[in-house]
Amino acid sequence: MQEQYRTVAGEGAHETEVNRSRFICALAPAATEEEAQAFVARIRKEHPAATHNCFAYVVGADAAVQKASDDGEPGGTAGVPMLQMLMRREIRYTVAVVTRYYGGAKLGAGGLIRAYGGAVGEALDTVGTITRTRFRLATVTVDHQRAGKLENDLRATGRQVREVVYADAVRIGIGLPDSDVDAFRGWLADATAGTARLELGGEAYGDA
Repeated sequence: MQEQYRTVAGEGAHETEVNRSRFICALAPAATEEEAQAFVARIRKEHPAATHNCFAYVVGADAAVQKASDDGEPGGTAGVPMLQMLMRREIRYTVAVVTRYYGGAKLGAGGLIRAYGGAVGEALDTVGTITRTRFRLATVTVDHQRAGKLENDLRATGRQVREVVYADAVRIGIGLPDSDVDAFRGWLADATAGTARLELGGEAYGDA
């Protein structure tokens, strides 16, 4: 698995004008290909009078899914440069739709490539990106007497506390970088006089 990946900070849009043609790039996070396609469909519905609604998306921390569409523009002049911009910026789990309203002046193949790729680049700068880092899901089980102080200590040391469940004992769900697991075991034993139990779970990605 990838140790980390970059994605858009949220949904947003940026508009630019090239030779009287309007290029509106809409960006959104997309956890799955279905989410990406749904966003494309939504933007098309919002701009039914547009000349073109071209798109590109990358899904997977390792960019396993890559799709692009020129939507009627000359082959390779819209979707591909959009996808190349996402890949060049190392953006993952993201969908981009560039809506074009034709302004009466032809741009030529080179002009289109620069306009569509540039629209995505400018939108990424405007919307912003975040880095997500791979971590190990883990659960700490501890008695009620020590739970409150342990939770505070976890947060104070910058650990990612994901959930706290009170039952016969208290279960605290946390996220740990793989490289931190051994050191954390030692810290936990010291912090709870060896009374807490650590169980490792699967892997996920979180904000760096």
